[in-house]
Amino acid sequence: MSFQDAVKICISKYADFNGRARRSEYWWWVLFTVIVSFVASIIDVILGTRSGSFGLIEGLATLAFIVPSLAVGARRLHDVGMTGWLQLLAIIPIIGALILIFAFYIRDSQPDNKYGPSPKGYGAGPGAPGGPGYGQPPQAPSGPDYGQPPGPPSGQNPYGT
Repeated sequence: MSFQDAVKICISKYADFNGRARRSEYWWWVLFTVIVSFVASIIDVILGTRSGSFGLIEGLATLAFIVPSLAVGARRLHDVGMTGWLQLLAIIPIIGALILIFAFYIRDSQPDNKYGPSPKGYGAGPGAPGGPGYGQPPQAPSGPDYGQPPGPPSGQNPYGT
């Protein structure tokens, strides 16, 4: 999934807490919100609307992204078979954030679960969305050498000594 696809999906599912989100969708959205927040902070400094740790533009951007961020977070937790309510763990300093990072990043998509089919499309045919080869350029078949030049004949030291 590309950066643009993830942002489009998260904006189109602004308040959709149902379904599942791939790991890439979640982390591209996080990157997008960090970039927007950074740019908004710079605009606040230029316009002189910054007071304290937040500025007017940055605050508005943060408010605009709270609901879609919670929604994609819930969908990401659904993808690994957990309830979206686990986002409340973020209230617990340090420990809660570490648990959520583990859930959001470390664990990969699980097969179909009670929250819906896998967003990776397990079982889809070749070239189908989420299926093998989706979004990837065709690759030439590789043999057992995996693209490496053949090694030295057997019985010879590969290091030349």
